[in-house]
Amino acid sequence: MRRYLAIDIGASSGRHIVGWMEGGEIKAKEVYRFPNRLKEQDGHLVWDIEALLSHVKTGIDAALAVYPKLESLSVDTWGCDYVLMDGDTEIWPCYAYRDHRTEAIHEEVHAAVPFSELYRRTGSQFQLFNTVYQLAEDLQAGRLNKATDFLMIPEYLMYRLTGVKKKEFTNATTTGLVNAHTLEFDREIIRRLGFPGRLFPKLSQPGTVLGAYKGIPVVLCATHDTASAVEGIPMEENHPYISSGTWSLLGVKTERPITDEASEDTNWSNEGGVGYNRYQKNIMGMWLVNRLRAELCTEKPWNEIVAEAEDSRFEETVDANAQAFLAPESMKAAFDAALSVQPQNNGDYFRCAYRSLALSYLNAIGELQHNTKAHYTKVYIVGGGAKNQFLNRLTEEFTGKQVIALPIEATAIGNLKIQMEASLC
Repeated sequence: MRRYLAIDIGASSGRHIVGWMEGGEIKAKEVYRFPNRLKEQDGHLVWDIEALLSHVKTGIDAALAVYPKLESLSVDTWGCDYVLMDGDTEIWPCYAYRDHRTEAIHEEVHAAVPFSELYRRTGSQFQLFNTVYQLAEDLQAGRLNKATDFLMIPEYLMYRLTGVKKKEFTNATTTGLVNAHTLEFDREIIRRLGFPGRLFPKLSQPGTVLGAYKGIPVVLCATHDTASAVEGIPMEENHPYISSGTWSLLGVKTERPITDEASEDTNWSNEGGVGYNRYQKNIMGMWLVNRLRAELCTEKPWNEIVAEAEDSRFEETVDANAQAFLAPESMKAAFDAALSVQPQNNGDYFRCAYRSLALSYLNAIGELQHNTKAHYTKVYIVGGGAKNQFLNRLTEEFTGKQVIALPIEATAIGNLKIQMEASLC
């Protein structure tokens, strides 16, 4: 039996999952799990990349201890963040997307290339942490002077395994620098922003073999985790999906990017899929409840937290996508400031958070139907949030759509699927 290893790393944890085909379906088994956390350094939020690499290698060894023969492996992570390189030397630190360093630079970027033009060319929604703004801050700080490469996090990790640098298509489309029509880096934007052209090579597609680590071929999957997650959804028809984790990525597959005025006004993004476009929107996710738990009841099990939220009768909601909730020092204080009626207990806070997320789904699906001129009756939910039956029920109530919750490792399954298809070529 041919077995493959998916290394799926999110903003709070990572996992190594071995998969194989059995009875026409992909079967998967987790063999290693590890934490991933932001850390503060010199007043900034950064990633501990060396710790991630150490876990990646330890997990590969754990997989080999159980399955001595692996056909290939691949790594996927969140988008937007990267490691700058000067040849084979890292230019540290690796800043995290939740850091505040890009709060002012976007105005200078838009002075050089107005956002309406950026959107028309790339179809990328505006987010302060988009790679284009992070690189602009690096340029201003002099960090690009010696940079020969910027490697997205999975590209960097696989480079450290193989010694080969490649830029993968789906993750590149999270940068705000890929032309929505040519599907390569947009040279006009790069020129006008003053970025060194050497940082932007030709893109490689999922399925590309990079090299080997301990005799295991290392393959590019769809290295942006949402791209892999969409590949992992067993969707009978084309309906909206929500990849529910730290963020909620809500979208639908389209044949081509949609970069019209309505899409720009409602801040929808176009990102690369495996043979299709993902028309989607980053909206708030489990970050809200994760931070509330860390602050209010760290040791309380999630089933008890959800039960308290269900028992609560608190009805007020907040704008879950407001900037105030992106990286507050106190999530509780952010809720308190946004509410006219103050919660009386923990259950009230969590009920408010879950209802606010469901409301954000309703608003996003309404925009999606308007912008695509289509009506959808179902929504597929995958990722950690798919396990939350209370939130699933609220989503059905708010949106009026049938929720098909698939509490599966969709991202890992998509990662594995691409590896399996590559091995047949």
